[in-house]
Amino acid sequence: MEQLVMSSGPHIHSGAQDRRIMLDVILALLPASVAGVLIFGIKALWVLLTCVLSAVIAEFLFNLIARKKQSVGDLSAVVTGLLLGLNLSVNVPLWQCALGSVFAIVLVKCAFGGIGRNFANPAIAGRVFLLLAFSGTVAGGAAPAPLFGAAADAVSSATPLELLANGAEGVPSLGDLFLGVYGGAIGETCSLALLLGFAYLLLRKVISWQTPVIFTAVVFLCYLISDGAQIALCEVLTGGLLLGAVFMATDYASTPINARGRLLFALGCGLITFVIRKFFGYPEGVSFSILLMNLLTPYLEELTRIKPLGGV
Repeated sequence: MEQLVMSSGPHIHSGAQDRRIMLDVILALLPASVAGVLIFGIKALWVLLTCVLSAVIAEFLFNLIARKKQSVGDLSAVVTGLLLGLNLSVNVPLWQCALGSVFAIVLVKCAFGGIGRNFANPAIAGRVFLLLAFSGTVAGGAAPAPLFGAAADAVSSATPLELLANGAEGVPSLGDLFLGVYGGAIGETCSLALLLGFAYLLLRKVISWQTPVIFTAVVFLCYLISDGAQIALCEVLTGGLLLGAVFMATDYASTPINARGRLLFALGCGLITFVIRKFFGYPEGVSFSILLMNLLTPYLEELTRIKPLGGV
C-alpha cells in the first residue's frame, strides 16, 4: 500500500499542476529580469544565472544523496533561484549568491520535505540569511549601468529608501522610480515590469489580488498619514515592496490557505514593513515582514479556520 501524502500543494482545489504554476511564475518574472539586466548590465545576468543554477544543482544533489525522487522538473528550484537573484544587487559576489541559493533550497525547502512543506518562502529566507551573514555586500544597492551609451555616474548607488532616511535629498523622481532608473537590487527597481508580471499572474489565475493589494495599500496608507502622499508613493515604488508583495507574499505553502488568514497575513506584512522602515531606520522591512508572517502562518490558520456548524 502506498503511503498517503497530504500537503498544501496548489493542485488541491484548482486541478493545476506545480510545474504549470511555476512556469507561469517564471514567465511573470521575465519582465523584471530583462529590465534588471538592461538597467544594471551583464553582471545582473550572471547573478541571476548563478542563483538559478545553484538552486537547481542543490536540489538535484540533495535528492540524489537522500535517495528521494528527483523534483527539479517541477521548476520550483528555478523560481526560488530567480527570486533570490532578483532580490540581490550586482555588488553581491557570485559565491555568496550560490551560497544563498543552497541555503534556501537545502535548509528551508528540501530539509522540510520539499515543495508544499516549507515553513517559509525559501527565497526570502535565503535573502535574510545573506543579509545577516554578509550585510556589507548584500545591504544597499548598485548603481545602474550605462544604458545605450548614456552616462549613469550621476545616479547614486544608494537606494531611495536610504536617501529618504537621510532627508529625502537626491531621491529620484516618481517617473524614474516607476521605470527603475535608480540604485537598488536587480529586480526591485522597475515597478512597470513588476506590475506586468502581476497582471499576468492575475490573468492566469495563479494568484489572487487581495494579498498584494492589501500589503501595498497598508504601507501606502501608513506613510500617507505620517509623511504625505509623495513619500508614500516613494515607499511603495522602492525597497522591493512590489516584488515581495506580488511574488513572495503569495507563496502557496508558507501563507494561510483561507481568505481571512490571507487578509491578516497581508495586514501584518504591511504594518511590520512600515514599522521597520519608519521607526528602526532599516530599509529591509519587506523581507523581514514576510519571513515573520510566514512563521505566524500556522497560528493564523488556526485562528481563522472555519468551524463546522455545531462544532467546538
